[in-house]
Amino acid sequence: MKITFPKPFFFQVGPRAVLLLHGFTGSSADVRMLGRFLEKKGYTTLAPHYKGHGVEPENLITTGPEDWWQDVIEAYQQLQQAGYEEIAVAGLSLGGVMALNVALQQPVKGIVTMCAPMTMRTTDIMFEGVMKYAKDFKTFQRKPVEEIEAELQAIQQQGMPSLAALRAFIERTRQEIDMIYSPIFVVQARNDEVIDIESANIIYNETESLEKTIKWYEHSKHVITLDQEKEQLHEDIFHFLEGLNWTK
Repeated sequence: MKITFPKPFFFQVGPRAVLLLHGFTGSSADVRMLGRFLEKKGYTTLAPHYKGHGVEPENLITTGPEDWWQDVIEAYQQLQQAGYEEIAVAGLSLGGVMALNVALQQPVKGIVTMCAPMTMRTTDIMFEGVMKYAKDFKTFQRKPVEEIEAELQAIQQQGMPSLAALRAFIERTRQEIDMIYSPIFVVQARNDEVIDIESANIIYNETESLEKTIKWYEHSKHVITLDQEKEQLHEDIFHFLEGLNWTK
């Protein structure tokens, strides 16, 4: 049986474009259903992969936020080069932090943050998430248990030096979000088990956008795009996008 891994996608349909950004240790699979939904509604969507994501975890631990930010900017530029002049951006978790940074540096029609952190746990706890990703990835590959354990031990010993830079990236973003004026829709899962849900209030309260909305999803966890309220989330994001000041 062939094992396939998620790939970046670019669904081109209409003149309105949405850049979709996945989370830390995630992939385009996090936002593919949302992308397909928006495609049916006439929105072009592009979802890149950050360097080291969606591949062997040994690759992930050698990358950092500077690499991932470069991938986000290149994806934004890819939309521009393809002729899209009006771009909204939506991101899950770290993707939401990236979306805020896109809005700080580039013209955007609107922003959607989904379970985006504005505070970070210790690097030790963050590394536990990396180790979980590594174990899940290798289990999906159907490697023998002994081989998995040996490879996980090697990753544990090597560590992920860039986690401190990731914390700093998120903290810097929080300090700068009062310079965001684009319309924004803040999405937060009430049962989020990964981040401090107060982050949603921080984004909502500290951005200077005149048009902003926050919504709490009472039955969802962190990866809200794949959880039980995803259909409602799709409709809510579409409603937000439809209310933006597109020229086409």
